[in-house]
Amino acid sequence: MPKPVAFITGASTGIGFEAAKRLSGHGFLVYAGARRVDRMEPLAALGVQVLALDVTDEDSMRAAVGRVLEERGRIDVLVNNAGYGSYGALEEVDVAEGRRQFEVNVFGLARMTQLVLPAMRQAGRGRIINVSSIGGKFYEPLGSWYHASKFAVEGLSDSLRLELKPHGISVSIIEPASTISEWGRIAAQGLLETSGTGPYASQAQLMAGALASTEQAGTSTQPAVIADAVLHAATSARPRTRYPAGSGARAILTLRRVLPDRLFDPVVMYVLKRVAGGKA
Repeated sequence: MPKPVAFITGASTGIGFEAAKRLSGHGFLVYAGARRVDRMEPLAALGVQVLALDVTDEDSMRAAVGRVLEERGRIDVLVNNAGYGSYGALEEVDVAEGRRQFEVNVFGLARMTQLVLPAMRQAGRGRIINVSSIGGKFYEPLGSWYHASKFAVEGLSDSLRLELKPHGISVSIIEPASTISEWGRIAAQGLLETSGTGPYASQAQLMAGALASTEQAGTSTQPAVIADAVLHAATSARPRTRYPAGSGARAILTLRRVLPDRLFDPVVMYVLKRVAGGKA
């Protein structure tokens, strides 16, 4: 039997990078796509096929999927991992930035899925693995666009799961907690540029501190832990529909499920203050 083929987006760093390593090490023929191809050189050294991919560019997505199908004739697993976090007060974030957040986190994911589905349907099997976030189930101040995009990924994935089941294609959602990467630092920088002064400055300082803490091992989870969840979703005979992963993921989602909003709101603020202060 030929090796199963996996395609991972957003693989230049963090979860996508580690997922590419995990799948490659477990017998998959992995294609890893990202805008920063140079950052994927260590993956290429491991035998991963790296390629340029911009999930906001139709030609780039078509070319990437077309290359895999031309070379291998199939795609067994698609891991939609590309994404970023846009933070800032809704009043102050330009709507064009809000649209870009959705272009990357939602529409790019949807379009990549559209492009691989014909081959999966023809084969009668396949797996779509969408990397969402615990932020697709709860919320933070100054995170309107980011959380809206992840809520959208959750709903899209649930509907997709039902419509693809008759075709032998499974859909799983990965819901990471805070993960060690440059993601939070970049999000914090954008937040302070947008809302670091003015009426939302105090909240911006708090949120920036919480976001920047994602590069600290004491408050965040190693991306390899999340990659283990991706591997399970890609290889299990009965993949789960959801994979909360990382430190505190199950706890925060349980609290969100059982607490009414008026009680959960102060929990969110308490956790943010603890994390921003380095005490979590």
